[in-house]
Amino acid sequence: MSASGRAGDPAHAAGVHVEVLTAADAEDRQRRVAGALAAAGLVPGDRVAFALGSSADLLCAVLGALRTGIVPVLLNATLLDAERDALVADADPRLTVTDRASLAALSAGPPTELAPWPLARPMHYTSGTTGRAKGVWTGVWDEATAQAAFEDEADLWQFDPADVHLVCSPMYHSVSVRFAGGTLLRGGTCVILGRFDAAAARDALRGTAGATPTTTFMAPTALARLLALDAASLERFDRLRLLVHAGSPCPPATKRAAMARVGDGVVWEFYGSTEGQFTVCSPDEWLEHPGSVGRARPGRALAVDPDGTVWCAAPAFARFEYWGDPDKTAAAWRGPAFTVGDLGRLDGEGYLYLDGRRDDLIISGGVNVYPAEVEAVLIEAPDVAEAAVFGVADDQWGERVCASVVAAAGHRVDLDALRSRVRDRLAPYKRPKEIAVVDELPHTATGKLQRRAAAERFGRW
Repeated sequence: MSASGRAGDPAHAAGVHVEVLTAADAEDRQRRVAGALAAAGLVPGDRVAFALGSSADLLCAVLGALRTGIVPVLLNATLLDAERDALVADADPRLTVTDRASLAALSAGPPTELAPWPLARPMHYTSGTTGRAKGVWTGVWDEATAQAAFEDEADLWQFDPADVHLVCSPMYHSVSVRFAGGTLLRGGTCVILGRFDAAAARDALRGTAGATPTTTFMAPTALARLLALDAASLERFDRLRLLVHAGSPCPPATKRAAMARVGDGVVWEFYGSTEGQFTVCSPDEWLEHPGSVGRARPGRALAVDPDGTVWCAAPAFARFEYWGDPDKTAAAWRGPAFTVGDLGRLDGEGYLYLDGRRDDLIISGGVNVYPAEVEAVLIEAPDVAEAAVFGVADDQWGERVCASVVAAAGHRVDLDALRSRVRDRLAPYKRPKEIAVVDELPHTATGKLQRRAAAERFGRW
């Protein structure tokens, strides 16, 4: 129930639209959306594009489409019209929904039957940080494949009817629909924030919307903002059984602070991408293997090439292609294994440590420097909340290693101490030649650090 007393009614926390969506309410709304899409002439394999902020209506529209084999294309709601229109043209949908009135109208369709599970994955566009954004497409599955894909996620996180999932990330982030959809289709309930706001998330975790969350996903930047609120009080969130983070490296101090605010075994992470999922890491594993993103998820196997490229052999239902780009698709696959161009290394027990993306690689004096390795050293400093490492053009070295850092809440960065830490832990060629303290670092809407944008801003402080 929402704060206003009826399931599905919006509440407002810290000025943010908050909704509670039960499985029963969601099922009816999904059936009606599916009926509306069928009445509009859409058939399995057709696409419907959405460019809207998070809401119960959007979640039900996405699931209703998926359970009839119609593929939602989920676009960043903050795109400028020209940016959005370019992606819509690329996706070639039968229907495009960009306003809430049109979205609500879909929920008024004639109810129709649905498959038990989504018959496809939503089509998401990669962030485009390495060039033109690419649509990730899986086509339409038969019911056996759909069941395997659904259970792969729902069983891993053990969603069940008692769960209340807090949706904090925008729904054009692939994990939002995976977690929310898995919860609803296992009979649970969702609390949905219209947009992320730390105070609204805290209030929701307190149960002010009328349902107290037991699970949530937060990008590390969002998690840090939540923990910074009333940090001195060390408020606990003991109803959570699962708090998952991914999308960018989580500073160890942030992760440990999160662990201190919840019960044992609650803070998990995974490594994945728009294209597919690679690993999962329990809190105990992270404590025993600090810096790791875990081992291969069930049904998957990891391998690392001599040049550091990470490959993941995945189940058949995880097969994808880049929409309209057979060459990029072919380059991403090697038999049953795919890569997204990330670099890393495996230890003797199969734990994966990431070094970053090949496109972020810095070549200084002919030597490779991996930004993620340097960032990991910087964010271990107690007065550093976040770091970005990048190459800046240099006449002598080709590129010189530079960094921007953000101070932890209530701290000032001691640059002398930070440089000393770097000298103690990194070879000379890896050490940032310059370090700037900035108020914030640029991120995508899904929380991924934008190193290129950070490099462009460097020197303007």
